[in-house]
Amino acid sequence: MGIQLTTPSSNGSQFTVNLNSKNRTIDITSHAGNRFSFHLSAIRDLYLWLRDDCGGQWVLLGTKGEEETPNVGTVEEWARSPDNPIGDWYGLTAGRRGRFASFIPPILELLDLVELEHNAQNNRIRALPVTAQDQA
Repeated sequence: MGIQLTTPSSNGSQFTVNLNSKNRTIDITSHAGNRFSFHLSAIRDLYLWLRDDCGGQWVLLGTKGEEETPNVGTVEEWARSPDNPIGDWYGLTAGRRGRFASFIPPILELLDLVELEHNAQNNRIRALPVTAQDQA
């Protein structure tokens, strides 16, 4: 049994998240029954990229399927970049390695690590600063 979340768009779709510590994966099941897996480290890595490399500024999500090329500077592009911490795609499911920006940001929002927009399109994300109280 997993956590129910919704993709960022204002008419977002529900999906179920299961964290698999044994395989170190985030396992997603969409409302349509499609399954996606991502590296578990994506949660930490995305937050640190948004906080440190992007300086807490707003970044477009830029959600794209695996077969589509993401726009430059978006979360989706970062999740496939050879310059990210794993040096490759965070998506693990062949044919479904995209859609990172649909599924991973809501997890960070649930954890109160980011602010996430919920507009019809062109949603953005930014890291929330870690306070001294959070570090205690």
